[in-house]
Amino acid sequence: HFSVHFFLPRSHTDSHHIPGTRAASLVELGSSMDTKHADSFDERDVVVDAGCVRAVLGELVLTFLFVFTGVAAAMAAGVPELQGAAMPMATLAGVALAQALAAGVLVTAGFHVSGGHLNPAVTVALLARGHITAFRAVLYVAAQLLASSLACILLRYLSGGQATPVPVHTLGAGIGPMQGLVMEVILTFSLLFVVYATIIDPRTTVPGYGPMLTGLIVGANTIAGGNFSGASMNPARSFGPALATGVWTNHWVYWVGPLVGGPLAGFVYETVFMVTKTHEPLLGWDF
Repeated sequence: HFSVHFFLPRSHTDSHHIPGTRAASLVELGSSMDTKHADSFDERDVVVDAGCVRAVLGELVLTFLFVFTGVAAAMAAGVPELQGAAMPMATLAGVALAQALAAGVLVTAGFHVSGGHLNPAVTVALLARGHITAFRAVLYVAAQLLASSLACILLRYLSGGQATPVPVHTLGAGIGPMQGLVMEVILTFSLLFVVYATIIDPRTTVPGYGPMLTGLIVGANTIAGGNFSGASMNPARSFGPALATGVWTNHWVYWVGPLVGGPLAGFVYETVFMVTKTHEPLLGWDF
């Protein structure tokens, strides 16, 4: 099982971004409200607040749909609540395909609303590099966790008569917590590296295709890591099933791994590969 997400929500002020760059345009996608015509500071403040509310609600809806689809696909494929023996490749590929399609389509659909993060690891990675304010990041993560919880509780209710319960991310047979942790760090690093290369970097040669390409790396990583750690890459994707079932075994792995791998990818990409400075860091608790 596992997950995805991203991108840059609207900045609280245009002055933080270099005009004409791809990153500058991406930062403006978190809200469709235009502050240019506000007649006073108070009016502009209300407009930004409305845009932030819409973005947070967007994360709530998008993450709900993503987790609902991914978990339902795993249930339909017969993935058990607690992973024991390795999943057959056909089962793993089916789950990977569903999650890849859901991630790519939903990120594309919600990109202009909230940036389509769907994943605390993406939000924290962008926060660490100053692409999103702490205030908005906290709201995004809260919305993502709430959405995942609601999706899994609903699925547990809907599947009450089925033998297959809500699957929980657990370590594969013979895989220890540290091995699972390293796997989650690497998989999430891979995910965020693709996000940076195809979406955030203004030199990208595939503008517009970044969300779908991100979905592909989610699918590939699910196949690669599914029988090791479950290939979460997303704390919210792991949190909902754990809450719905009450199974928290090694749950910390699915927080520490992604929250280390995601920001690490952002640091490496911006430090080594991104030659064009796209913004000044957004700090504080503004919108």
